[in-house]
Amino acid sequence: MVKGEGIYLWDRDGRRYIDGSSGPICVNIGHGVKEVADAVKQQMDEVSYVHSSHFITRSVKDCADRLAAFAPEGLGHVFFCSGGSEATEAAAKMARQYFLLTGEPRRYKVVARWQSYHGNTLGSLSMSGNIARRRRYVPMLIDFPHIPPAYCYRCPYGKTRDTCDLDCARALDTEIRAQGPEHVSAFIAEPVVGATLGTVPAPEGYFQVIRETCDRHGVLFIADEVMTGLGRTGKKWGLDHWGVKPDIIATAKGLAGGYLPLGATMASDKVYEAFGEPFAHGHTYGSHPVVCAAGAAVLEYTVKHRLVERSAENGKYLHRKLADLYDHPSVGNIRGMGVFAGIEFVKDKETKEPFDPKHRFNGRVVDMCFENGLLVYPGSGTVDGVRGDHIQVAPPLIVDKKQIDEIVALLDKSIGEVEKEFF
Repeated sequence: MVKGEGIYLWDRDGRRYIDGSSGPICVNIGHGVKEVADAVKQQMDEVSYVHSSHFITRSVKDCADRLAAFAPEGLGHVFFCSGGSEATEAAAKMARQYFLLTGEPRRYKVVARWQSYHGNTLGSLSMSGNIARRRRYVPMLIDFPHIPPAYCYRCPYGKTRDTCDLDCARALDTEIRAQGPEHVSAFIAEPVVGATLGTVPAPEGYFQVIRETCDRHGVLFIADEVMTGLGRTGKKWGLDHWGVKPDIIATAKGLAGGYLPLGATMASDKVYEAFGEPFAHGHTYGSHPVVCAAGAAVLEYTVKHRLVERSAENGKYLHRKLADLYDHPSVGNIRGMGVFAGIEFVKDKETKEPFDPKHRFNGRVVDMCFENGLLVYPGSGTVDGVRGDHIQVAPPLIVDKKQIDEIVALLDKSIGEVEKEFF
C-alpha cells in the first residue's frame, strides 16, 4: 500500500480498495487526515521522547485532558500505554493493586466470558475466552474463570430472548460465589463482542444485572472498550447504550485512529482515590509525546466533526442496507451497533448449522471481497471456538451513505460469488 485517503487505500499498482473494516477496527477518522500529521510533526519538532517517570509534555497533558472530557462522568483518570492488550492487562493489575490498598489482599481473580477477546499478552490472553488464540499457550496462562457469553443467536441456555431471564448475566453471580467473592477482583467484558463473536451486542438488561452483581460482591467491573469506544457504536462508549458505568475502562484502537500505537486505561474516582501510592506498572513507551500528539489530534477531530453522531446516523443506514443480504442462503445473522456490524454465515439457516471449518467459508468471502476491492475483517470459531464463520464490517466513522451503498454492493457480489461453490 502506498496511499490512504478517507475510507480508501491504494496499492503500488494504483488499485483502489475500500477499507471496509478500518483495518482491525481502528482507523476511526479515516486515512490521510492532515491535522494528525501536522500535530505529530509539531511534537517531533519540539521533543520526540521523554520518559513519563521524569516529565510530561504538552501533548500528553492535552491528550489526557481530551480523553477525560470524552469519558463518562467520574472516569477521567488516564493511564496511557501502547495498545489494547496493554490496556486490559493494566486494568487487571490496577484492580489487583486497588484491593491490596483497600485491605483485601486475597482478591486477584478476573472473571471473563468464553468467546471473548481481551488481548494477546499472557495476562490479557488469560482473561480472553478466544479458544483458538488460547490453545497453544494454555500451560502458560493464569487459570482465570469464565462464564458463557451473551449470544442470543446461539443462546448457550437454549432459550429465546422472550423466554430467558438473562441467565448469561446471572451466571456471573454463580461464578463469583463458586470462586469465593474474597478471591475475585474484577469482571471484564466487551459491551459488543468484537473479533471473536463478530460484533454481538448484549441484550437489554444484561449489563444492568452485571453491574448489580459486581456491586453486591464488591467486585470491580472492567469495560473492554478497545473496539467499541470512541464513537464506534454510535455513542461515545459502548456501555452508554445500557446506561451503565464501569469502574475501569480499557480503550485503544480508535484512540489514535491507527496513526500511531496508543491505548489507555481509565480509572473511576473510586479506584483512583484508593491509590495513595503510584500505580506499580508502566512501559518505556507509555505516555509517548508523539503518540499522544496523534491521540489528541484524533480526539479533537472526532469531536469537531461530530463523528459519534455521524456513527449513530449512518450506522442505522448501514444496518438497513445490510439487511438485504439476508437474501443470501449463507447469511444467518447480521448484528451490531453504529458503524460496527457483523455477519455470521451458516450452512443451513433453519438449523443454524455452520460450515465445516475445512472449507474456510469466511476466508473465501474475505478473499473474494479483496478481489473486488473491499477489505473486511475475518473471524472463525464463532460457534464454539472451532466451528463458525463471520466477518466484521466497520468502515471509518467518516463514511457516507453513498459509500455504504458501495460497500454493501461489493459484499452482495462477493458473498454471491462464494456461495456458487456451496449452494
